[in-house]
Amino acid sequence: MFTLAHLSDPHLGPLARFSLRELIGKRATGYVNWRRKRRHAHDMEILGLIVADILAQKPDHIACTGDVSHIGLPNEFKTALAFLDTLGPRDKVSFVPGNHDAYARSSLQALAGELGPWCASDDGEPGYPWYRRRGPVALIGMNTGIPTLPLMATGRVGPAQIVMAEKLLAQAKAEGLIRVILIHHPPYVGGARRTRELLDAPAFEAMLARVGADLVLHGHNHRFSLAWRPGAGRDVPIVGVPSASIGPRGHGELASWHLLRIEGTAEAPAITLERRGFDLDGTVKLQQTMPLTGGGIV
Repeated sequence: MFTLAHLSDPHLGPLARFSLRELIGKRATGYVNWRRKRRHAHDMEILGLIVADILAQKPDHIACTGDVSHIGLPNEFKTALAFLDTLGPRDKVSFVPGNHDAYARSSLQALAGELGPWCASDDGEPGYPWYRRRGPVALIGMNTGIPTLPLMATGRVGPAQIVMAEKLLAQAKAEGLIRVILIHHPPYVGGARRTRELLDAPAFEAMLARVGADLVLHGHNHRFSLAWRPGAGRDVPIVGVPSASIGPRGHGELASWHLLRIEGTAEAPAITLERRGFDLDGTVKLQQTMPLTGGGIV
């Protein structure tokens, strides 16, 4: 059995140091939103409990699907670097960015520079999609984070990533690996409301239909979701995890993470999802267990 921990959207705090110049444009509205809402919604003590629970389960690998930052400040990625290091050795932790990580064009260089070790292929090559083989599993990381206008949280993978991801999925199948895609935005039509959706979700769905995958993991919506989309031979489960840091002062689901137990073969994978989350009694506990096999279109 291979165990994979999945968390997303920790929105690390407190907000890192910044200059007034760095609040030009979209970051100004983002900062106001952080002051009014986000700094109260995302509880770092609860995130600490989530991380402790993840480490207690001793997963074989940990995947974080983005939004480690609030407004993509360069210094926020230094905080993220320290956070990712707390999860484990860099070869046992993988990362893909979210829309908050690519908040502004000036975020991109710091994002790549600081977090590069967690989002590079096994051969060390940077860029997306990346490809990592871990035990019986092929992890394929895709980037949906793009700078957008104020009040927009859309994402895009782009045709180049689609073409390369399709090749990597075919390669993993030929290698007899169970294929897991990591991505931030829900990569299917209807996965997020307008202004927050993946703009080229139809192209992603078409790729799945052509070549298939065994599991897709995402964040972004701060809530649990399970959807199924047609793959090559069988439907593909697409699982969304809530934020790893939402506390009682936030809106929506309390902080959670997922443990995926992956067994079987590439021809017949057997995947079980364990949902674990923060409870108002101050503990993190098992909430639900479900098999991710034999699903239908949702």
